[in-house]
Amino acid sequence: MIETLKKFGAKKLGGLILITIIIIAFGFGGFGGGFSTNNQNNIAKINKTNVTTQDFMDYVNQSGISQQAIRENLKNNIIEELLSGLISSKLIDLEVKDFDLSVTGLTVLKKIKENKSFQDENNIFQRTKYEKFLLSNNMSASMFELQLKHRELQKHLFDFIGAGILTPNFLTKKNFEEENKSLDLEYFAMKNFYKEKEDFTDLEINKFLNENKDQLKREYIDFKYVELNPKILIGLEEFNQDFFDEIDKIENRISNGDDFQSIIQNIKTDITEIKEFTPSSTRKINEDLIYSKRTSKIDLIENGDNFLFYSITNKYDRGPDLSNLETKEEIRELVYQKGRFDLHRSVLEEIQNKKFDDNKFKEMAAYSKEYLTINSIKDDAKFEANSIKILYTLPVNSFTLVNDKENKIYLVKLINSKKNTFNEADENYLNFVKNQNTNTRKSIIQSYDQLLNSKYQVQLNQKTIDRVKNYFK
Repeated sequence: MIETLKKFGAKKLGGLILITIIIIAFGFGGFGGGFSTNNQNNIAKINKTNVTTQDFMDYVNQSGISQQAIRENLKNNIIEELLSGLISSKLIDLEVKDFDLSVTGLTVLKKIKENKSFQDENNIFQRTKYEKFLLSNNMSASMFELQLKHRELQKHLFDFIGAGILTPNFLTKKNFEEENKSLDLEYFAMKNFYKEKEDFTDLEINKFLNENKDQLKREYIDFKYVELNPKILIGLEEFNQDFFDEIDKIENRISNGDDFQSIIQNIKTDITEIKEFTPSSTRKINEDLIYSKRTSKIDLIENGDNFLFYSITNKYDRGPDLSNLETKEEIRELVYQKGRFDLHRSVLEEIQNKKFDDNKFKEMAAYSKEYLTINSIKDDAKFEANSIKILYTLPVNSFTLVNDKENKIYLVKLINSKKNTFNEADENYLNFVKNQNTNTRKSIIQSYDQLLNSKYQVQLNQKTIDRVKNYFK
């Protein structure tokens, strides 16, 4: 939703995060003052219902997020996140009103008295514990009870929408049987058909390079840098205020446009010059870090106990240099991986086009064929979990490629499938029933979310949002 909120204006918000904010859990605390609480400018509008800046500030106060935390996260779209939460809350309120749901004072009182936090060791409600809780959270009883009532109304709404939705018993049994049947497999490792890396000739490597020269181009940089620490800048080992004052001076000179040489001319330290650098498998901490910051031509960056002050003198693209042994091995690895990929794709295309049969499987497997029984869809001892799920969708005598947890690839044939008996009183089955009903409710809620998206039009006021942001700066 945040991405949608960024667009603001009078556009309709799609995919409101109602599902992720099923019941908004308000915290306690917040802040006061600063923003005019009498300001009733609208920050948003839901159909004909206005959402005011006062609503937003109340929501922020109830969220328990400090003003400082908001200020530090303005660039991370925290205002948009809070606003999306408020709008979702307002949508729920509108639905509660539309369905004419209510919660009595007796229900609220019962909830308070049943709260374990307000009971003694004998589970008896203690008024003093309740009052101590209110005092410690700077809340009145009426405020807490209003929030409790609000949460109960939200709960009633989603119970109203999803309660009573149960998966039919015959369908639950069928799904459980499917997920807990046993699969008998024949399989073998595809690695026996891979060409060894060392067997790729220079001609093949050069051909690959020519076919992919644009994609294989890398950016190189020439640069120079110095390492700065307290010993170099102030002659001491400690990171004190004098050291950071010197760091500030360098940063100010960078901001003022001074060049690298003039900034370091009075600093006694060695200058490291690097030509034609691009990261490789051999890690170079300083150089790799500077390369990652190459969008800035000159900068001062922190690196552990040192600061790196660098200047990039040149940037350019270049294709791989095969005279460099490390680079050549990297290209050889790419050629090897492409060979694997092409082989896997070829086999899958044959399977999909029904050109791969049992004779081809036996021919490829030869004497390396192995046998395995998978006991349920959760049995991922041999193959990776997603591969197991794929196998459970296939009919008997099907072929497919699967991988294990180390990403080794295998060609598999499903030779048999048999149902296993189970007891409906078994814990595994009871948990399965519960999950089935939960998934059914989730599906209903997702459909309800789509309904809300068409039922309500949300508009945002860009100017008011900007003013709110400016307050927190």
